[in-house]
Amino acid sequence: MKHNFNAGPSILPRVVFEEASRAILDFNGTGLSILEIGHRTPLFEAVLQEAVSLVKELMQLKEDKEVLFLHGGASTQFFQLPMNFLSKETTAAYLDAGVWGSKAIKEAKLFGNVKVVASSKETHYDRIPDSYSVPDDAVYFHYTTNNTIEGTQMHAIPAVNIPLVADMSSDILSREMDFNRFDFIYAGAQKNIGAAGVNLVVANKGFLEKGNTGIPSMMEYRQHVANGSMLNTPPVFAIYVCLLTLRWLKSIGGVAAMEKINDQKASLLYNTLESLPIFHLPVAPQDRSLMNAVFTMKDPDLEASFLQACKEEGMVGVKGHRSVGGFRISLYNALPLSSVETLTALMKHFASKHG
Repeated sequence: MKHNFNAGPSILPRVVFEEASRAILDFNGTGLSILEIGHRTPLFEAVLQEAVSLVKELMQLKEDKEVLFLHGGASTQFFQLPMNFLSKETTAAYLDAGVWGSKAIKEAKLFGNVKVVASSKETHYDRIPDSYSVPDDAVYFHYTTNNTIEGTQMHAIPAVNIPLVADMSSDILSREMDFNRFDFIYAGAQKNIGAAGVNLVVANKGFLEKGNTGIPSMMEYRQHVANGSMLNTPPVFAIYVCLLTLRWLKSIGGVAAMEKINDQKASLLYNTLESLPIFHLPVAPQDRSLMNAVFTMKDPDLEASFLQACKEEGMVGVKGHRSVGGFRISLYNALPLSSVETLTALMKHFASKHG
């Protein structure tokens, strides 16, 4: 048995793989593959409409929110967002709490002024900056809710007086929160809600109306809204996988039930790591991610042995990001508690031999 701790593309529910594989051969008894149905036919329109409806239901969105499924991942949104809402005469505020936030800042500077309100770069992004002010004259405030590489997570929604924007790529729908407080949310699907190649966008209608004009049609959010996420041929199969994943999430009790399971997984892993002196947790305890647990060995010479032990037990994706090193365990929605139980048992056994 494989235990998939990959950071993304990541684990998906088995029921999603089974249904998606059947649809590749025969979609809903039509005799056509999901890969070949027309995107402007009732067959796909029903898929897209249900996916949008489930997003609104699971996130408990109000009527003033638009839901889009767009090409590409979060990296596209790094420049598409400021292209729509920033200019050389205006300023956007950004929080720099990780590699992905810093990449978003770099792209935004191409379109206008950027105010970095705080950064934890000097301490290697081992914490979320906790003391900063956001200028009231900025056009929006952008932050990353969960930092996949560094293993940190924002556990509270910032209180600001300007439009609030969040990159939720690695913790979307993993915990309950008031999604209506955000004017703009984007999330690459390949961690919690589907397959790579599609990006979920949730935007406030009033915020969208403030967008720039005179930009390419494919980059303008209002054009995508007007065309119902079908300004051009959408990533049909990736959206279908999102639909199946959203159905699964609803079937297990929705976001509230998912949060309880995720808390169980994270608590078990972190408590185990803290109990074993052989391991080191570099992230400030109050900022530890419930999605991506990052840790190292106090004796670096043991790292190769631990990776080999994981490999022998069928555990994949354990090695940390190349920029951080050490280890990273991704605890996304579809990862079963049993995989974390198997991993923590291995950790205890390994520590008893080498501690």
